[in-house]
Amino acid sequence: MFDREHDVVLMGGGLAGLTLALQLKQIDPALRILVLERRPHPVPVAAHKVGESSVEIGAFYFDTVLGLGDHLREHQLKKFGFRFFFSEGRHDIDGVLELGASRPLATPSYQIDRGIFENALGELARERGIGFVDGAIVRDFVLDENGGEHTVVFEHAGATHTLHSRWLIDAAGRAGLIKRKRGLAVGNAHDANAVWFRIADRIRIDDWSDDSAWRERCDPKARWLSTNHLVGRGYWAWLIPLSSGSHSVGIVCDAKLHPLEEMNTFDKAMDWIARHQPRLARELEDKRALLQDFAFFRRFSYGCRQNFSARRWALTGEAGVFLDPFYSPGSDFIAIANTYICELIAKDRRGEDFGPYAEVYEQYYQSFYESTLALYTDQYDLFGDPEVLPIKVIWDYTYYWGVLCQLFFQRRLTEVALLGRMRQELGRCKALNFAMQDFLRAWSTLSARDNPAAMLDQAALPWFAELNRGLRDDLDDAAFRTRLRETSALIVRLAADIVERATAMHPTLDASALRAVLAQQPAVASTHSLLFAAAA
Repeated sequence: MFDREHDVVLMGGGLAGLTLALQLKQIDPALRILVLERRPHPVPVAAHKVGESSVEIGAFYFDTVLGLGDHLREHQLKKFGFRFFFSEGRHDIDGVLELGASRPLATPSYQIDRGIFENALGELARERGIGFVDGAIVRDFVLDENGGEHTVVFEHAGATHTLHSRWLIDAAGRAGLIKRKRGLAVGNAHDANAVWFRIADRIRIDDWSDDSAWRERCDPKARWLSTNHLVGRGYWAWLIPLSSGSHSVGIVCDAKLHPLEEMNTFDKAMDWIARHQPRLARELEDKRALLQDFAFFRRFSYGCRQNFSARRWALTGEAGVFLDPFYSPGSDFIAIANTYICELIAKDRRGEDFGPYAEVYEQYYQSFYESTLALYTDQYDLFGDPEVLPIKVIWDYTYYWGVLCQLFFQRRLTEVALLGRMRQELGRCKALNFAMQDFLRAWSTLSARDNPAAMLDQAALPWFAELNRGLRDDLDDAAFRTRLRETSALIVRLAADIVERATAMHPTLDASALRAVLAQQPAVASTHSLLFAAAA
């Protein structure tokens, strides 16, 4: 028999719901928390859920905020960063441009087998006194709009149960229970599709060439541990290794350039890969019998009108927003949403008026969503461009590490007064990012798309490696404000370098809109370019 009264009920016990439950229990051990998860546990390893690659915010959330570092190091794979190969139509992986780091950068991230991870999270939740009911189906719920308790009706083991909770959290993934009931779904302009499957074997991209010089580019010689992107016009394919010994393979496409109907079965996907990425097709052909699963999403990207409510309900994970897997932001947005939800519940527990904070956190969250969405919308056409995509990747990383990561790593996401004082710097960076994405798209229309057999080594950019290393610095308020001003200045300087590089290569390229935004930024001295010399 289940208790009828709870402080927090989470509808959904996947990655978002279980991590939120653990974070809540961490900040307030007295909370009565119940997690209702539809899938029976233990869930399958390898072929459980897509979304295996984590990046810096999500990794920091898992290993440091939640204290799960031992699990990540012992049961998951440490990721060798992102890596890009401009291998459209090519068999010779050593004959194309490679973008990535020759050595691991300082701040870690992980390749996560979701089945292994979520099984461990479920066990840990029970150990810490969280009610975790797997095989539970939410049949109905009623949100109390008058500040009272919410009601949830669920089915488990053939019996129906009714309970009440002060807070109700939707972590049910794309089912979006609260979103659907309240009509909160919001579309966006990013029309892209994805297919993916898991193979019960390693795909060791390091073995795709016998060329010793190519093999020696990376130390350690373990490109297979990267999230490898095989890119072409209008699409990218991912290769993500899993600690269970499987490999995740995905294709993500602009719907206009590569219709889903060309790849929505395994056989069709294999035919598509043979046309566009023949070296990968050759690797997969002998592994057909090792297929573990196959799935696809049509128009996977979406927003949400409201994620946090003063009426004591909230959405997290894919129940709220989902962007694009290109830079693996899924776990980042789980970390951010969960942090806001924890702070709202903590304020409520202390008897504080949390309603205004729910509104402010919503504004911040929507701003992060909009800024990140700009990295993908109408950008897929340039993904196969060896001239422009490397510059875009450096820009996008710099913006991410320089702004959003600073806020999260320094645990300043919820400090409204401090962020208010930094509003001008943050607003200028956001405006510059929007203008830069438009400029990159225009630049790519003029690109020669030359594809040299070379490597652009991110680790060889000292400022870039230092920006990554500095994420783990422990800063007080004054140092944090200084850091944000420094990273804002770095972003401005990088934008100026990009304009200079692009217009020198293409004198007819119209840079007026981006230059107008740059003119509104504080002047920044530039003595040398921040960009790859080999990218010219």
